[in-house]
Amino acid sequence: MNKMHVLAKSVQFSGGDMIVALVDGRTIAIPLSWFPRLATASQKQLANYELLGDGEGIHWPDIDEDLSLGGLLRRDR
Repeated sequence: MNKMHVLAKSVQFSGGDMIVALVDGRTIAIPLSWFPRLATASQKQLANYELLGDGEGIHWPDIDEDLSLGGLLRRDR
């Protein structure tokens, strides 16, 4: 089985969604309501993120939140 390795390039927030741009050109939008820490964070805190590894994850140091790209894509809501 060929596993795709999905990597983040950047993160933006718009209209209650987190929009993650992937290195392969795709984007994914995820409701902030799925992540209480992100949903209650300020715009400044949201903008202060770090990509983990080569983009396998996203970390927000101000609110101590970490998300993996694999987890975002598997999330069932």
